[in-house]
Amino acid sequence: MSAGEIAGLIAAVAAVAFVVFCAVPLLKLGRVLEEVRLAVRDLGHNSVPILQELKGTVTATNTELGKLSVVTDDVAKVSAHATVVSENAAQLSTLFASTLGGPLIKTAAFTYGVRQAVTGKRAGTKKGK
Repeated sequence: MSAGEIAGLIAAVAAVAFVVFCAVPLLKLGRVLEEVRLAVRDLGHNSVPILQELKGTVTATNTELGKLSVVTDDVAKVSAHATVVSENAAQLSTLFASTLGGPLIKTAAFTYGVRQAVTGKRAGTKKGK
């Protein structure tokens, strides 16, 4: 064996060692990629039922929000009616005060004056005797 053949043999062994050395990480990378493929497949299979359940939840939530909208509209109507009633009560109170309040006060004052006059005469006649 000549020196060239020995060098060629060493180069061939080194090349085989390099291929084996590189093959191990490549095989491990292949296993990792297979696991990733399986995880993505499982994710695809499991996400469909979750998305369908989420769709049902969103539909139910939208239905409840529609009912809530009806309730808030009814509350707004009731509030508007309560405002009208309170305004009408205030106007009725003002009307009563302006139409009957003055004459009632005058009548009460007059009856008080008459009562004082009558009791005053009696008190005056008793003092005078």
